This record gives sequence, C-alpha cells and structure tokens, in this order.
Amino acid sequence: MSTTKSNYVFNLLLTIVNLIFPIISFPYAARILGPVGIGKVQFITSFAQYFALVAALGIPIYGIREIAKVQNDRERLNRTFSELTLIYVFTSVIISVVYLGVILIVDKFRVDQSSYIVSAGIILLGFSSIDWFYSGIERFKVIAVRSVIIKAISLLLLYLFVKKPSDVFTYLIINIFALVGNNLISMLLVWKDVTFTTKELNFIRHLKPLFFIFSTSLASSMYTLLDVVILGFLSDERAVGFYSAGVKLAKITIPFVTSLGVVAMPKISFSLKEGDMSNFYNLLDKSFRFIAFISIPIAFGLFLLSHEAVVIFSGDKFLQATGVMRILSIMPIIIGFGYFFGIQILISSAKDKQMLISVTVGMIVSVVMNFLLIPFLNEIGAAIANIVSEVFVTLTYMYFVKKYFNFKVPYKSLWQALLSSIIFVPITIMSRYLIGNMIFHTVIAVVTCAISYAVIQQVFFKNELSVWVYEALIKKFKSIKQ
Repeated sequence: MSTTKSNYVFNLLLTIVNLIFPIISFPYAARILGPVGIGKVQFITSFAQYFALVAALGIPIYGIREIAKVQNDRERLNRTFSELTLIYVFTSVIISVVYLGVILIVDKFRVDQSSYIVSAGIILLGFSSIDWFYSGIERFKVIAVRSVIIKAISLLLLYLFVKKPSDVFTYLIINIFALVGNNLISMLLVWKDVTFTTKELNFIRHLKPLFFIFSTSLASSMYTLLDVVILGFLSDERAVGFYSAGVKLAKITIPFVTSLGVVAMPKISFSLKEGDMSNFYNLLDKSFRFIAFISIPIAFGLFLLSHEAVVIFSGDKFLQATGVMRILSIMPIIIGFGYFFGIQILISSAKDKQMLISVTVGMIVSVVMNFLLIPFLNEIGAAIANIVSEVFVTLTYMYFVKKYFNFKVPYKSLWQALLSSIIFVPITIMSRYLIGNMIFHTVIAVVTCAISYAVIQQVFFKNELSVWVYEALIKKFKSIKQ
C-alpha cells in the first residue's frame, strides 16, 4: 500500500476512535452530571486550553511544515525539533505562571479554585504535545495507536469513578488525563526517531513565522475556545452545558472531514518546497473533492436528526441543546473548507500574514456578535456567532487563495454531493413516522441515508472517492490479517 493510503488508513482509525470515544463517554457523563456539571467542566477546561493555546505559539501547525521540509535530513531534523521543543517548554512555563496568577487574583475563580489549579497541568505539560513532529515525518501509526490506548484507559476510569452528580472534579481529572496522557506517551517514544541536541541551535529563525502563526492561533481561538469562556461569563454554567452538548455533536464528525487533509499536508509542503506544482494542485484537487464528498451529507444528517441525536447522546435534560445543534449542523462544511483553504494551502505555502488577516476578521466578528447576542439569546446566540465567524474566516481564506494561486475549484463535486444528500429528507421523515423506537429509527435512517448516498454518487456521478477509500481499507485489513 502507498504511503499516502497507509497514512490515511491510520488517520482514519484515529478519526473513528475520536468519533466513538465521545459517543460512548459523553452520554454517560451527561446523564450523571447534568447540564450544570458538564458546563462547569467544559468552562474550566476551555479556560485552561485557551492559555495552552497561547503557550503553543502556533508550533503544532508551524512544526508540521518545518519538520516535513527536513524529514530526510537527520541532522537538520534534530536541530529543528530541539529548537521548537525548547521554545515550547519556555512558553509553557511562563504562561502557566500567568494562568495561576489570574486564577488566584480574579474572584470568579475562587469557588472552584482547586479545579482551576489542577487544570494548569494542561498548560504546563503542553510542550509534550508533539503530534506536529509525527505528522511532519508522516508517522500517523504512532499517533493512532497511542490515542486508542489512552482513550480506552480514560473510558474505563470514567465508568469506574464517575457515579453521581457530585463527581464533577473526578470527571475533570479524567478529562485532563485524556488530554495530557497522549502527549506524555509521545514524548517517551519520540527518541527513536529524533535526537535532542543543544548544538548549533538557531531560535531566531523561527520567531518571525511563529509570530504570524501565533497571532493567527490567538485570534482564531476567539471563536474556537473563547466562545465557551465568554458564554460562561455572560450567562451561566447551564447555558455552557447546553452549548457544549450541541458543539460536541456538531464537531464530532469534523475529524472525518479533515482526515485526508492531515495526511496530505506534509506532502503538500514538500511539493511546494520541490517546486512540483503539478503534484501540489493534484493533491489539492483530491482533498477538495474529499471534503465535499464527506462534509455535505454529514451536515444534512446532523440537521435532520438533531433532535434524536441530542436525546440519544445527552439525554432529555439536554433537549434545549437541539436548537444549538441545528444551527451548528453546517459546521462540518464551513470548517472543512476553512481547513482546506487555510491550513492546507495558506499555511503550507507560508502565507502566514494572510492567515493572520483572515482569522483577525473572524475574531472581530466573533467578539462583537458574542457580546451582542449572548445576553439575549444565551447558547443560541453563541451558536450563531460561531457559525457567522467561521463563514467570514473561510471566505477570507478563499479570497487569498484565489489571489495567490491558480487552483481551479472543482465546483462539480459540491452540487453532486448536494443532490445526492437531498434524498435524506424523505428517508428521515419516513423512518421517524414508521418506526416508533427513537434509537432504532435513527440507526435505520443513518444507514439508509449512507447507502443511498454512496449508490447515487457511484451510479449516477461515478465518484471515484468511495472506491478509493474502500480499496484502501480492504488492502490494509488484508495486510494486518497476513
């Protein structure tokens, strides 16, 4: 099997695990802790993750590009990894001190101060998150296997120790373990592929590109992480709980949408470095078609089955999250193409200034709309602000891609996916009408919609993507069996 297909299969495995884990864990936690408990944990972890994002300085994105460039030169690889890791360690320590200062000074955090202090581990150990290195050298197997192990342990801990509504702190600890555990295992395994060095290091060369990517990450966090924080300040933990349930459901499928892009990004960066524009545009064409093929039917399904998904996934206490989910159901499409135009093209081609401008636009829109809408609409206002911000960012990405590149967007794949998804409407209505059991009619609807979509794409539009993914999976499973 080719490297791209092999990496895609492992990244698909990781995506499936990331999909299954919240499907199994969140419904259990939501029914035990309720909207308030879930909202409290989500607010605390989001607040800490915002500081962790600042500490990262954009290295998780920048690192993929830089490691991909030097992956065939062991000496340069060692230096690049060592430089970026040392920068990350320094910023993690500094930002952890700032975070603890805020927690100890601001009155709002004194009620659950011990929870906020424990969450500092997310920031302090942030430097151990080195998926950027493994992605750069295209070792997706390590990322996938490690993630499966940590998530399995986290799930076991959840079922063993979260038993009653008062177990909020325990649930928080398990969440932190799930975040940090992955990173620590990576740090222990990485020395097989790279050697840490302190010789001939040049930190200065990273400062300018990191400044742009850091500023971009900081601005983008205003509508990816800080929405929960703003909602928590302007509303209450209950609203955060409803919003978090809707966001989790809407975002749960996004790794599927971006899975091929994650694998393709090192190859895109390498093609640009080598000046192989033919391969560059070929990779972009495949990635765009894949995103259209996956994201549009997912958005249709999320919108049509939002009520069922909320009840099955979170329980009757979270019914108020249905409106949030309906608004956010378009998110896989917007974020999918935002990832394509922004991360895969602009970041890979070092258009860091253009990335900064794009996310700054989104940040301004997000802050203004959150402060205008949340006081009146609570979690619904946050959802609207989220979608509008993402739309502005993606449109700005598209403007810069059109300006600097000659990529011809395969619009045909968009309307093919749209036409193939319309059949979902009668299927979901009929399954809801004919089958009384909610879980059963939801499963029937999802399976029938997926089969119908695949058949229409293959029979009427001769879409090669479904065949390509199927063949890649079959070959991988046969190789594992042998």
